[in-house]
Amino acid sequence: MNKHSKAKSNGSALGELSAEVGQVVLVLQGGGALGAYQAGVYEALHDAGVEPDWVIGTSIGAINAALIAGNAPGDRLTALRDFWQLMSRRGMLDPVLELLPAAPPLAFWSTLFGGQKGFFEPNLRAFMGAHMPLGEEHAGYYSTAPLRETLAELLDVDRLNHSTPRLTVGAAEVCTSMMHYFDSRDGALSMDHILASGALPPAFPAVRIDGKLYWDGGILSNTPTEVVFDDNPRRNSLIFAVHLWNPVGEEPGTIWEVMHRQKNVQYSSRVASHIARQKQAHRMRHIINDLAAYLPEGARARPEVRELLSYGCQTRMHVVRLLAPSLEREDQTKDVDFSWNGVRKRWQAGYEHTSKALQRAPWREAFDPLEGVILHDAPEPDELLRATA
Repeated sequence: MNKHSKAKSNGSALGELSAEVGQVVLVLQGGGALGAYQAGVYEALHDAGVEPDWVIGTSIGAINAALIAGNAPGDRLTALRDFWQLMSRRGMLDPVLELLPAAPPLAFWSTLFGGQKGFFEPNLRAFMGAHMPLGEEHAGYYSTAPLRETLAELLDVDRLNHSTPRLTVGAAEVCTSMMHYFDSRDGALSMDHILASGALPPAFPAVRIDGKLYWDGGILSNTPTEVVFDDNPRRNSLIFAVHLWNPVGEEPGTIWEVMHRQKNVQYSSRVASHIARQKQAHRMRHIINDLAAYLPEGARARPEVRELLSYGCQTRMHVVRLLAPSLEREDQTKDVDFSWNGVRKRWQAGYEHTSKALQRAPWREAFDPLEGVILHDAPEPDELLRATA
């Protein structure tokens, strides 16, 4: 995808990043075709000698995460390239369609009626009426059987469960509306867990795991950074949080613009407020630790005081927020824009943004020692995208 020469001069400095900052975590949002940006992010990390210790994903993020965790380090980038090349095979008319103002909608209708090769195909019975009995595990407009076959060729489930990095994927339990994170640290993951995390209704049917049905985790929490903050035990972390939906946008003036903005609002998953709450909670944990030093040793030894002090925490988490760019003529169909040009531009932007962030290394800058969560925003996506054009 990215044809630029790779600058690896900083690789030796970044290769031992885990020793410097604790674990390196890669968090991947859901967003369909927008997930090509995540592949570019990983490529930049890989070229800098940075391999994640933990990968967390929802929906397309879970698929990309599984392709990373389910392959040896030397094969991960190849697996991602093979997947996204299959998703974006270029048709003879693509160069012409890309020049037309109506190109994104045309690509949308093509995917709507024909599915996506290697990913999903129409479930014809579902189009026979909304009340057609399909069965709980087939109630979707499309079948993801092609995706199961694609992933079976591109990743090793045994490696996914028994090697680094740790893998966590999010899914929503259908009958309870509860978010569930399946974690390779706590139990074996299968292809069903990956497919469940991407089972977005009503397009895709729910997936049954241990007797329970699960849908795409993005309908409850599309930005699974919370898993790192809530992990037990917490560890010092450098978190690359890869966001595909822009939480900030202009006021919409047409129904089409409303639909586009609504998707961004829904799937950005309250990123800013969530991070703000975590910053506040971790600051209080650090304050509790500092207050303990002012207590007499005898008081600290009392059981009730020890219990109170246990709410303190010394971990520090740097969050590097990377945001996928808005492409020209982008609209609410962007998550099914598997066009060769769209995938190429998003992959390239992910690579450029992450390379810039690694060069700047903001986690090495000065910060308030009481802060437990420090947020670092990557450079402006649109500015970098123009630089890669």
